This record gives sequence, C-alpha cells and structure tokens, in this order.
Amino acid sequence: MDSKPLKGKTVLVTGAAKRIGRAIALVLAEAGANVAITYLGSQAEAEETVRALASFDVDALAVRCDLRDPESIVQTVSSVVEEFGQLDLLVNNAGVFESVALENISADQWDAMFTTNTRAPFLMAKAAHSHLRAARGRILNIGSLGGLHPWATHAHYCTSKAALHMLSQTMAKAWAPEISVNCVAPGMIVQGEVDEAYEHFARKTPMQRNGTAQDVAAAALFFATAPHFITGQLLAVDGGLGL
Repeated sequence: MDSKPLKGKTVLVTGAAKRIGRAIALVLAEAGANVAITYLGSQAEAEETVRALASFDVDALAVRCDLRDPESIVQTVSSVVEEFGQLDLLVNNAGVFESVALENISADQWDAMFTTNTRAPFLMAKAAHSHLRAARGRILNIGSLGGLHPWATHAHYCTSKAALHMLSQTMAKAWAPEISVNCVAPGMIVQGEVDEAYEHFARKTPMQRNGTAQDVAAAALFFATAPHFITGQLLAVDGGLGL
C-alpha cells in the first residue's frame, strides 16, 4: 500500500490549530498532502501546528479566517490556491459547541451557532467549488452524533449539525460526478484529562471508551483516500454510542 497516498495533493482544513482539526491535518500531512489550516484566535497554536505539519516534509500554511465573514472565507480560499496552485480536499472542521436549556436559547445564540456550524461550511464549499471541480476533488464535513440524536440541552447545536448532514448529502448530489462529498459524525470525543461526566458516556458506549481525535482523523483519511465513487455518506465515529 502506498505510504503517501496524498502526495501532490493540497488540503484545506478549517479550525485546525488544535483538537480534532489538528489531528486531521496531521494525518493528512503524514499521508503526503500539502496542508493549509485556518484559525481565528489561536495564532500561537496554529504556528505550532504548521511546524508539526512541515515535519512530514510537506508544505504547510496557516491562514487567519473569520468564518462568520463571507469575504474572509473567499479570501482564504484564494490565498490557499495562490500559495499551492490547486485545492484537492476541503475539510470543514471548524465548529462551535454550547450547552443551553432549550427555553433559554436566544435568537443571537441560535444564529451564531448556525453561522459557524452550517453557513460557514456552505460558504467555504461554494468558494472552493471551482477549484475542487477542476481537480475532481473532495469535501469532507465534520458533523456530530448530536446531529443524529437529540440532546436536550444542545438544541441549537444539534439542529445546526443535522442541517450540515443534509447539506453534505445535497452537495454530494448537486456536485457529482466531479466532486465527492462525505460527512463524519464524531460521538463523544475527549482529549487529556477525563472527568466523571465523560466516564459516564464511556460506560454507555459499546466499545467501552470515549473516542479520540485520532479516531476521527482516521475516518477523515479514509474519505480522503477512498474511491472517488464513494459520496453522500455519513459515517458516525462514536464507538456505537448512537446505537
């Protein structure tokens, strides 16, 4: 098997200065891809991630992007294509998460959730469309188990991710056959110290543990290297928690 299946490819991963996005960017770089990441406030972490990406002997770039601003999104895609000359894979990873009782969610909170979790992936994909079409490229959206199952204190989050799941399938149908579009829906993903609340979820999970960022990154690598024929799919990475 080719140890560098993405050699010569260019990937853009949003919100990849840390956590799941960073893990995805690193596994794609290890597979040979040149990687651009976006960040908003995490400049120091983004610069450290770029150094880690470059250690795989690939080109790496960090671009500050405000995903709430349509013009910033367009400029980001243009900067990446100008730097690398192409775009083969867009990973819409950036998202926001908040716990609020349903009756207490304000209109501003609702709109802010959808702006980042649903509208931004749409605008990013739209900005990248012509480049991905020319490359017969791919889009991977990072959804959530919360978009498949209702969580009572996360109504705006769950609804925004459910919308992203449907957007993924719509884009897959609209932009075939040139662009394949898939979605990964992580379950309970933890990093570092785990408190008792998370251990509760681990005990409920058939695989008897919570997920890691590396579990999600492995799923991203699958969709980045799988046959282009695979499109419109939603893969839960949850250890069976959603069963």
